[in-house]
Amino acid sequence: MKNCFLYPGQGSQYTGMGKDIWEKSQKVKDLFTMASDIVGKDMAELIFEAPEDVLKRTDNTQPAITLVNASVKTILGENGIFSDGCAGVSLGEYAALEDAGIISLEELFALVKVRGELMQAAGDKFGSGDDAPGMAAVIGLTSEKIDELFGDGAMGVYPANYNAPTQIVLAGTADGLAKAESLCKENGARRYIKLKVSAPFHSPFLEEARVGFAEELKKYNFKDPNKKVYSNVTGKLITTGQEAMENALAQVIKPVRWTEEEASIQGDDYERIIETGPGKVLTGLWKSVAKELPCLTCGTLEQVEGLL
Repeated sequence: MKNCFLYPGQGSQYTGMGKDIWEKSQKVKDLFTMASDIVGKDMAELIFEAPEDVLKRTDNTQPAITLVNASVKTILGENGIFSDGCAGVSLGEYAALEDAGIISLEELFALVKVRGELMQAAGDKFGSGDDAPGMAAVIGLTSEKIDELFGDGAMGVYPANYNAPTQIVLAGTADGLAKAESLCKENGARRYIKLKVSAPFHSPFLEEARVGFAEELKKYNFKDPNKKVYSNVTGKLITTGQEAMENALAQVIKPVRWTEEEASIQGDDYERIIETGPGKVLTGLWKSVAKELPCLTCGTLEQVEGLL
């Protein structure tokens, strides 16, 4: 059966995620040990015991979700289920890069450690007051309308995540997002939801983090993919390691074009789509574009065993 693995990103985390898989698999325990050594934190303690406010810090969330994504992939492989193609949303794209052989497991954890630290530093710099830049989800407007309203960064607001045909996340200044709410509702938006995030991700506000990450990426040599893997930046297949590295850097300040990725995946004749990691965010987003081929949620041991 031809499988495409979809790896979730930030927002899917919860305390205790992956523990049943960790308890079942020695390979997963070994993976936790590796990640703990590279990240410099006891990842089992962080993921299984840390309170929500600690786990949701970007510098903790990024290695934590990445480790659980990799753990689910590992136990699926132990049971003979492998991907023929893969993709990940935002942070989840790094698990996809490892799945496709572009980076190693060791490089995966090293990269998300630095990425998380840089983005946390950006959030700390912006602060958390009412005047800090942030993000908001718009429900009920098409991507075309959002591009018309904000595609050029109008009012200090940028499209950041094209999650579904009529669900787009904006990043912007506090004043810009307040004005955007009125503008979106005037144009027919059903809902406008301010998000509790630490920084205006996937927008030019993260330029300082992008510059820092560019220095980190100089240490790596991304390999060409050994299977189909899709880019957040373009929504299309990644064909070379150099392209993967360029997109990884651009992704820091460019919007995530998830709906375009989903369309590319649909065109490649997969027989099974599997959300390979915690939560069911991507399962829900997939429903909005491909009802005839459901995405199967696979973040717990029970769900893994259900695939068998």
